[in-house]
Amino acid sequence: GNALRAQDKLDAAADAYRRALALQPGFRVAHQGLSATLIAAGDPHGALEHARAGLDPHDAQAHYVVGKLLRGMNDFDNAGKLFEQAVAIDPAHAQAWARLGEVRGQQGEYEQSVQLCRRAIELDPELADAYNFLGLAYHNLDRMAAAELSHRHAIDLNPDDADAHHNLAAALFRLDKLDEAMKHYEIARELGVDPVKIQLTLGDILWAKRDFAGAMDAFRVAIEHDPYRAYARLMFNMSSSPAFTPDEWVEEARRYGEYLARDAVPFVHDRAARVAQARGRPLRVGFVSGDLRQHPVGIFLESVLARLDRSRIEPHAYVTFVVEDEVTARLKPGFASWTKLTCMSREQAAQVIHDDGIDILIDMAGHTNWSGVPIFGHKPAPVQASWLGFFATTGCGAIDYFIGDAHTLPADEAHHFVEKPWRLPDSYLCFTPPPYDVEVGPLPMAAGGGVTFGCFGKLTKISDDVVALWSRILHALPDARLLLKAFELGTGDLNQATLDRFARHGIGADRLILEGGSPRAEYFGAYNRIDIALSPFPYPGGTTTAEALWMGVPVIGMKGSRFVTHICESLLHAAGMAEWIAADEAAYLAKAVAFARDRDRLATLRATLRERTLASPLCDAARFARNLEDALHGMWDVYAKGEASAGDAR
Repeated sequence: GNALRAQDKLDAAADAYRRALALQPGFRVAHQGLSATLIAAGDPHGALEHARAGLDPHDAQAHYVVGKLLRGMNDFDNAGKLFEQAVAIDPAHAQAWARLGEVRGQQGEYEQSVQLCRRAIELDPELADAYNFLGLAYHNLDRMAAAELSHRHAIDLNPDDADAHHNLAAALFRLDKLDEAMKHYEIARELGVDPVKIQLTLGDILWAKRDFAGAMDAFRVAIEHDPYRAYARLMFNMSSSPAFTPDEWVEEARRYGEYLARDAVPFVHDRAARVAQARGRPLRVGFVSGDLRQHPVGIFLESVLARLDRSRIEPHAYVTFVVEDEVTARLKPGFASWTKLTCMSREQAAQVIHDDGIDILIDMAGHTNWSGVPIFGHKPAPVQASWLGFFATTGCGAIDYFIGDAHTLPADEAHHFVEKPWRLPDSYLCFTPPPYDVEVGPLPMAAGGGVTFGCFGKLTKISDDVVALWSRILHALPDARLLLKAFELGTGDLNQATLDRFARHGIGADRLILEGGSPRAEYFGAYNRIDIALSPFPYPGGTTTAEALWMGVPVIGMKGSRFVTHICESLLHAAGMAEWIAADEAAYLAKAVAFARDRDRLATLRATLRERTLASPLCDAARFARNLEDALHGMWDVYAKGEASAGDAR
């Protein structure tokens, strides 16, 4: 077997190893040789079986090989255990330290990933993989300058590492260094990186350059290789871009839905039997998400989950991403079960959910990262809905309802959705106040200075139209300043680019305060330095709007024309702040100037807004939980009666 494998005669080598194992089933060397042969032949599952069978408890390299196989299957938990065993056997095994660092990064332990990769580098300063994995950890910590340097170091050590070039392109894209990102994209493509990954990165770069036609072409090439992964990226970009009308978006979403319907085999549910099974017990409701953590989904779900009436709803979590944090720790006890879908195919995941007897399945991601929408195509539950995690139709015909409210789902926009709209009272969002002891400070302008406006959202939401309008506000109020706080502003290049954007409208650098990201408690404290928050448009702040109100800072928002552009409206209505919603740019400007000149009113709001917000429907988790329970039981009643989805009735 060894001789044949050395000659690349893989089939013959595999036969030889199998004959050896038939004669001596416990022959460890034959298991190891067969595993290596199957790896070369592209059979990782078969390779894993024999690698485990041939595992020497004292061989660090053997543990490392098994760990790599498990990592390749996205089984990060077990891969991590094997890498831990490898470094326990041989603490000088730099590659195992590096791979352990990569796995911890995949599990969301980014700081630990940094430390493990640095340990690998201490042992082997020439290990390119360690720098590459270190860069990925920095990327996820939003330390983009450090990510860039790490990937550059990896490339210096191994110029032919396609993944390192691709990862550098991704970091440069985040740093808005688009031309250089394109250069490393081209290198990665020539070196032969994953064709789907490379086309998606190309699409992202071209989209940022506003070459929408080129970006669409790139995404469509990716769709040919991996429709689910690529469609999600295409649809997310389209749904969050003003370059496409809702009708264009829905048309594309329907194409995705048609593909999904052709590819999926839906479960058939016996209505009478399912209704009988559910009678007299709480509805079993599954929540599919990769964001049950420090993320808007986790933030808006936490307080509601804690107040669901368990005699009416039995919640079950199905997680599509392994990152866990302090929010996860608070969410987990609220679920009757917690099932990881991360290492399952969509068919396997659908089977698990079906076998769990879930009555209503809720998508909480749409086409964002770690989407579970393909699972829904198999209809594992008789009633399915989308709520909280996305802001446009999924396109999936197997999802019955899209949950919103009267502001995000007005009747004249129902045609924007494949799903039937189901409208909750008040708002479709319920804000969970942060678990930080951050006091609301005095109004900054009360000290005698001018008004300080602020926006703490993503820099990508601040479009050219937003810069132009905010500049007009600053011109109308000569002593006003604008504080922009975003993780992207941690680097000099983007800071200067932002200053240049405002300079083109006659706003000097002295009128702007630019800050990068910060720890959560410090982030909330920064609200004590602004008087009024400005929500961008057409894509407004969601979480940041609620956070500003909690910190006593009123928010000016713009009325929108599609679900995502209505989110700030929904929050402000729920908080009793409808007067702060502008109908158009002229009204936005007028409100900003008028409110900025009413110091007494701002001072009163500063002293009372947190209490008002906490007492409003926006933060009334018990009230929201009853509304959500009623909605879910209403959906089940429609199903039980055999009616068509009656979303327009709500």
